[in-house]
Amino acid sequence: MGDIKNPLGKDIIKLETQFCGRTLSMEVNRMAFQSSSVIVQYGDTVVQGTALADDRPSDRDYFPLMIDYEEKMYAAGKISGSRFVKREGRPSEDAVLASRLIDRPIRPLFPKGYHHEVQGVASVYSQDPELAADIVAMAAISAAISLTGAPFDGPVAGVRMGLVDDKLVAFPTTEQMENSKLDLIVAGTEDAIMMVEAGADEVTEEVMADALAKAHEAMQPVIKLQQDLIKKVGVEEQEYETEQDSHDLKEEIDAFIEKSKPGLTNKDTDAREAEVKTLRERTVEHFANVDGDEDSDKPSTSEVSEVFAHLMKQVVRDGILNDGVRPDERKPEDVRELSSQVGVMPRTHGSSIFTRGLTQALNITTLAPTSYAQMFDTMTRHDEEDNFFHHYNFPAWSVGEIRPIRGPGRREIGHGALAERALRPVIPSTEDFPYTIRTVSEIQSSAGSTSMASVCSATLSMMDAGVPLKRPVSGIAMGLMKDGDKEVILTDIMDQEDFAGDMDFKVAGTSEGITALQMDIKVKGLSSETLAKALKQAKEGRDVILKHMLSVIAEPRKEMSPYAPRIDSITIPEDKIRDVIGKGGETINKIIDETGVEIDIKDDGTVMISAVDQESRDAAIKWVKDLTAEPEIGATYDATVVKVMDFGVFVEFMPGHEGLVHVSEMADHHVKHPSDLVQEGDTGPVKLLEKDSQGRYNLSIKQANT
Repeated sequence: MGDIKNPLGKDIIKLETQFCGRTLSMEVNRMAFQSSSVIVQYGDTVVQGTALADDRPSDRDYFPLMIDYEEKMYAAGKISGSRFVKREGRPSEDAVLASRLIDRPIRPLFPKGYHHEVQGVASVYSQDPELAADIVAMAAISAAISLTGAPFDGPVAGVRMGLVDDKLVAFPTTEQMENSKLDLIVAGTEDAIMMVEAGADEVTEEVMADALAKAHEAMQPVIKLQQDLIKKVGVEEQEYETEQDSHDLKEEIDAFIEKSKPGLTNKDTDAREAEVKTLRERTVEHFANVDGDEDSDKPSTSEVSEVFAHLMKQVVRDGILNDGVRPDERKPEDVRELSSQVGVMPRTHGSSIFTRGLTQALNITTLAPTSYAQMFDTMTRHDEEDNFFHHYNFPAWSVGEIRPIRGPGRREIGHGALAERALRPVIPSTEDFPYTIRTVSEIQSSAGSTSMASVCSATLSMMDAGVPLKRPVSGIAMGLMKDGDKEVILTDIMDQEDFAGDMDFKVAGTSEGITALQMDIKVKGLSSETLAKALKQAKEGRDVILKHMLSVIAEPRKEMSPYAPRIDSITIPEDKIRDVIGKGGETINKIIDETGVEIDIKDDGTVMISAVDQESRDAAIKWVKDLTAEPEIGATYDATVVKVMDFGVFVEFMPGHEGLVHVSEMADHHVKHPSDLVQEGDTGPVKLLEKDSQGRYNLSIKQANT
């Protein structure tokens, strides 16, 4: 079969471990000689993780980490179904979400002030249909970054947890996930959990906490394997410097703002923000080289602003940790003021506004026939339909900023997917509610946890549209301030607390359990015990929000908007589908054109007919039934004469069905010739007498008129 020789003379190293009952291997030096590269194989899933870390700091004032997850159609033995584009294009939403999934546990493990460019790329070269590649990719990128020598305080690993037959399963197969009530991904280091992402079918807080603990235990072999690989390779640590704030400047500014700190805590949001703005302006004017004097030894405006922002962060932390005071004077477990409204847009099918403090989300629900389902053509999903989707839009003006309008970025895709995951378990099946549902959250104002506001607003909007949700869903974002052994869990964090805090832990669910979970942290991991406490406190906050939502609309509306399509469903024999469609679609297009309805025909003979008015639907239903009905002996039909013969007339008594009316059955008196009574094109009632042994229909005009 041949072999590869490393042109740089390096030995090919391959290590293996047992991970969730299967062998996982990591190999270096066989491929990609000009980057840090690790090939990870798990079952038949193969992912290459490559990484580079620039040895020179960039001129950016943030850490420029780039993580990309690349799906390759060939990995699953597929060619794109597009007629025109066969090459992979921009990343699918699945790939974007996988990139975010890998980025989130890695980013906090670099030192503050490290501004070197770092890029990690996961390329999926072989996709085992039973073993998802995202967790494998996380290990591949973690190992590759570790081998660059960059100051990465990893390695990290992840694991997916399922709940199959009420039992927690680590790294379940695709088949097992189809029957799982939980899709939980946990990433962490040797010591702590770093990231959580979950969708669930109303799983309890106790089960979720147990899953978090077991997930952290399950990922340890992959972390140990990376540690062994790093030692085996012998990584040379990168020399670097981090940008540090001037200690003297910090002390000077801190002393300058000391007397103003009490005014930074205020129930009135406008007054509080105005105080912070005024204090920032005074600080910059006092300390910074605002005139741009080249001979001045004063620091720049940006440097002073950065130190001021850091001190404001510390003010918030000190207030909460030492004094138990939040910026808006709430208690740790308090939810901000709530107000909501439904039915706010006159022509849409459903709408709502959900407001929590300064955060506000407008949501619009649209209903359409099931033929409007979203189709997927990705590495892992092919010809798959989805009848429910949530989209999230976050305009710059929602945070008072000016930016050009672009398409949805990773943040918008991620937040939209989180809300969609939270809502999906309560969406009715198409058998119970034969519609495609699109719900869109338009963020109007952002001051913390717009994704959870989207969950609440979408729930209200769909209830307003008459969608028979299994149960309403509410969501909340939890925060954490931690200093050594001292920690305070915060309910419903706002933007200042998110900026200053150590955790953003989003929880959504119904009265019966959790439907979605997402955690991002800024410290080096949290214990499963702390997360369990946060889950319990989140449940209390969710209940407060849910009670408010039900006071606005207690249940889904019984009647849909007059502008929403109504759908009637009938079933026809499968062998009659071609009769409704007609040659080249001629028949079905004629029905649509003449009645104004939309028709969707499934392979099992289910015909769904949609239109706003009942008259159009009734006309189309009758047409379809006439096309597919079987002739009934003894029944009377309205027939049309299609041919006149000497011995009788041939009539079409049903679409596609013709028969003979013998001259003796045309009248109760002697008829010399059929043309004496009827001509081609004449219509009238006929009665079906029989279907003879040769399948011919015999009918009677005489008996139909008696």
